[in-house]
Amino acid sequence: MRIAQVAPLYESVPPRLYGGTERVVSWLTEKLVSLGHDVTLFASGDSVTNARLVPACKKALRLESDCVDPLAHHTLMVERVFTLAEEFDLIHFHTDYLHFPLSRRVHVPCVTTLHGRLDLPDLVPLYKEFSEVALISISDAQRRPLPWVNWLATVHHGLPAHSLSLTEGGGDYLAFLGRISSEKGVDRAIEIAIRSGTKLKVAAKIDRCDRDYFERQIKPLLDHPLIEFVGEIAASEKQDFLGNAAALLFPIEWPEPFGIVLIEAMACGTPVIAHPFGSVPEIIPDGVCGFLVRDVDEAVGAVRRLGEIDRRECRSHFELNFTDERMARDYVKIYHQLIHPKSASMTVEEGALNWTEVESPTPSTT
Repeated sequence: MRIAQVAPLYESVPPRLYGGTERVVSWLTEKLVSLGHDVTLFASGDSVTNARLVPACKKALRLESDCVDPLAHHTLMVERVFTLAEEFDLIHFHTDYLHFPLSRRVHVPCVTTLHGRLDLPDLVPLYKEFSEVALISISDAQRRPLPWVNWLATVHHGLPAHSLSLTEGGGDYLAFLGRISSEKGVDRAIEIAIRSGTKLKVAAKIDRCDRDYFERQIKPLLDHPLIEFVGEIAASEKQDFLGNAAALLFPIEWPEPFGIVLIEAMACGTPVIAHPFGSVPEIIPDGVCGFLVRDVDEAVGAVRRLGEIDRRECRSHFELNFTDERMARDYVKIYHQLIHPKSASMTVEEGALNWTEVESPTPSTT
């Protein structure tokens, strides 16, 4: 198939440091190429890929000091995508809803994976207007605020199995990995660590919009002998950071759409202690790959029970459910259904893909 992948421009593909959506786009793009598909990636010019790269800006916008208006760059990219639309069998967007007015006006099949939260009132009239747009959720929990839109399937993220490996022994510290914001719960992670008498390493990005929150609410909490602020780390540092941790703390207070760090931890065999909001119960089986807790008291108790978790089981759960191979093959099934709607049917039950071939489709160019 001739597939276009359209990424946000805030980070490169893959990101140099922190980055969720762009990292997933990279995993998917590279696996599709390895499966023999002809893939074109629309992304920032500093992206690295085995696909054909169509740069929409010179550098990732978050790290580009000269960028004042990111929307301008994204608008130009969307125009370029549709100018080239006839070159593709399918266009796969990862850019929220920016392209909706144009995607409804072309004959080339388009599909959109939504990567963010959907419980915002502003989104309701938008998705009512574009109710025909083909959408994919990254967790069943993500779609709950808008159950009536045109969901095709839920496709959980997957990362390359070889990118992270099992560390059987673990270590003597707890880990927090993500970004500094009130909903991510780094303040609760610090409290859990101090109350359990366990070291905590915080590897986190600080966005401009969260700088004041960090200075006022978080920075004073870092002045404790058990707490070490590492800062933002690159993908190459995650093996040591997560693999050598006793557990990952994920005490969120928001409807998490997925949580890539959860599967990164499991890939290392590292158990997770998390609040059961959003996608978390779909990703982390309680008592198998960690513990789902309701408050700090339960989290402190979970730290003391980490010996009950078999790190090899964490890795096995990852390998069965959250690899890039599984993710890419799920997407390919959806692509076929959109390109050949009369030759195959697909039903979705609680986000699972159930595929039924009606007749063999004409092979497409790979």
